[in-house]
Amino acid sequence: MNGSYSAPSKTGALLELVTTTLADHFDLDVTRVEVSTLGPGFTSALERTALSPEALAAVEAVEQADLVVAGTPVFRGSYTGLFKHFFDMVDQYALANHPVLLVATGGGERHALVLEHQLRPLFGFFQAATAPVGIYASTGDFDGTTILNPKIYSRIDTALGDLKPRLQAAIAADTDAHAVAATAA
Repeated sequence: MNGSYSAPSKTGALLELVTTTLADHFDLDVTRVEVSTLGPGFTSALERTALSPEALAAVEAVEQADLVVAGTPVFRGSYTGLFKHFFDMVDQYALANHPVLLVATGGGERHALVLEHQLRPLFGFFQAATAPVGIYASTGDFDGTTILNPKIYSRIDTALGDLKPRLQAAIAADTDAHAVAATAA
């Protein structure tokens, strides 16, 4: 799930790297939700019943995923408004005990705490099982949308290692296991 407003975006590139690595290690179908592309049928909805069919399908894809990779750029010290609006439409109990991997991008290292101070509490409300390791990349980690910093690759491997037992169990229980990369980039 990508909470970025622009395409291409650094958040989208980081989510692409995470989901590609995920697909390399696990037999999962990956669905991408780009919040910025959901249009007026999403942005004008004040409640779930007012969502367009496309926006509702995106929300339901996140709710039904075996793993949610939630990514957003940092905007004024927090997640973007579209990202928050998207999760305002998610059923309060749909993500309970579901694994969620937190991903964010920002202009500098000072924004890295968005994972702990903004995203983790949001998914705590949903009673989701957030991975212990989140992934943050700053502008200096990129050349355009290409990730250059090897520490980011290592952090992705660590995060996926933390999720491995849960994902293997989901795959064993569900022949149609899938992950949703939801971004508000």
